[in-house]
Amino acid sequence: MSDTSPDTPKKKKRPQEVYTLLVEVGRHDGDGLPEGASGAALMCYASGVDEAEAVRETVAILKQADLAPLDVTGYGTLEERLADGHEVPDEERELMARALAENSVIVAQMTPFFD
Repeated sequence: MSDTSPDTPKKKKRPQEVYTLLVEVGRHDGDGLPEGASGAALMCYASGVDEAEAVRETVAILKQADLAPLDVTGYGTLEERLADGHEVPDEERELMARALAENSVIVAQMTPFFD
């Protein structure tokens, strides 16, 4: 018997949104960070049906890239950021649109930490 009978309610697919995330990473062999850096901050735009999914995907991708995520701070969607009074330049909006179109994680900026 099939679960796709007309009486079975279909799950409503939630739309993808893009979230702005600041990820702090520590050192790891092969991470590509500059010599002498103790870690880095990465500004990322990640798509997901909610912020938790965007964080999980971002952490997984960064680990695959031999980075060591330590902490993630979420700043919400574009709409949430604008409601909080953030100025969001066109370049950032373009990267967010790309993350949404590609259903991806985009690392927009990396700032290494030095002691």
